Amino acid sequence: MSGWLAIAGLGPGSDALVTPEVTAALAEATDIVGYIPYVARVAPRPGLTLHASDNRVELDRAAHALALAAAGRRVVVVSSGDPGVFAMASAVFEAVEAGPEAWRDLDIRVLPGITAMLAAAARAGAPLGHDFCAINLSDNLKPWALVEKRLRLSVEADFAMAFYNPRSQARPEGFARALTLLQSLCADARPVIFARAVTTPEETIRVVPLPEARPEMADMRTMVIVGSSLTRIIPRAAAPIVYTPRSAPE
Repeated sequence: MSGWLAIAGLGPGSDALVTPEVTAALAEATDIVGYIPYVARVAPRPGLTLHASDNRVELDRAAHALALAAAGRRVVVVSSGDPGVFAMASAVFEAVEAGPEAWRDLDIRVLPGITAMLAAAARAGAPLGHDFCAINLSDNLKPWALVEKRLRLSVEADFAMAFYNPRSQARPEGFARALTLLQSLCADARPVIFARAVTTPEETIRVVPLPEARPEMADMRTMVIVGSSLTRIIPRAAAPIVYTPRSAPE
């Protein structure tokens, strides 16, 4: 039996946003590998083995998935959102590069998904309508000095910014430091979008001016989008529309 490995994005939360390509791969799989809550999103069925593991064993998880595929299994490594955005695709390829030569000849596919960043932006309007960047605020795998450098340069370039992993119980201080830095660098009241649990029944969307943004408005289920100096708000009776115009002045 010829094995294969698909690295799949399950989207931001709603089953309606899982792509048909990913659904087809899940239907063909013999094994699902991933972080516990993501594996829990895959319905059990006869002939399917679920391999759930903790969030801090990405390389071990990737190596296990590759070994299964090398043994002839049809393996799907699941991530939320898109697997290539702060997720498992990079971990799998790190394991391929460091692992047995035979792993390089495996049938490995990356199946894209809708990221939390894009789902949150769509809920708010079009805050990423012009140039933007995405920054992971976790300093688990990089020094905080690098996070701060990238924040400063993003403000200098006047990007809209999307922040992944803004605040956890173990690291509550990072987002506070990021907000303090942004508030010191930006003289305007550009909008900040706090989009929590987007596309799930627990979804909440909150838009506040940057000077009023507070660390406790975010947790690990929150995507934070900070507008550029050009980002605008259209007030209306329902939730406001936040968008960044397509052009920038010379």
